[in-house]
Amino acid sequence: MDTLQRLFQSSRLVRAMPNTPALIGQGMTGLVAPIQLDAADRAIASALALAVGQCLWVENDEQLNAVTALSGSGPAYGFYLIEAMEQAALTLGLSAAQGRQLAVSTLHGAALLASESAEATVLLRERVTSTGGTTQAAIQVLEARCVQQAFVQAIQAAASRSREISAEQGIC
Repeated sequence: MDTLQRLFQSSRLVRAMPNTPALIGQGMTGLVAPIQLDAADRAIASALALAVGQCLWVENDEQLNAVTALSGSGPAYGFYLIEAMEQAALTLGLSAAQGRQLAVSTLHGAALLASESAEATVLLRERVTSTGGTTQAAIQVLEARCVQQAFVQAIQAAASRSREISAEQGIC
């Protein structure tokens, strides 16, 4: 942000990181601004972001790199999971269209449930995971393959690349 302030000789700047669900009014936009930006200008920036979904103000460029990794790239992670579920559907005798419908509807519902629940995500998952049941069998495979750790590492790699791109562009 300091580089942009020097370049534009102004502190009336906001960096924003939207994501593609903004195309349908369901986006998430991360915002960061110099501490000198007044409340009125912050309100304008918030209003712009809220026009295409939700927004989250962060304190600095490094946190915006985290937003980029989690939310800017995040839709691709969801699409990647949908792809995997579609492929699994085919192996189980369902059509690609059925797999897509099931995957999209299930993940949409899970996301809505998580957004409306005050409970920790782990508790929501555990409620679906009956001892000795089908979900537990699936989770055991995912855990054996370290899928959660792979996602954490992937998001860390995205944040690292965001830092690199910002440095290459002279943003921070």
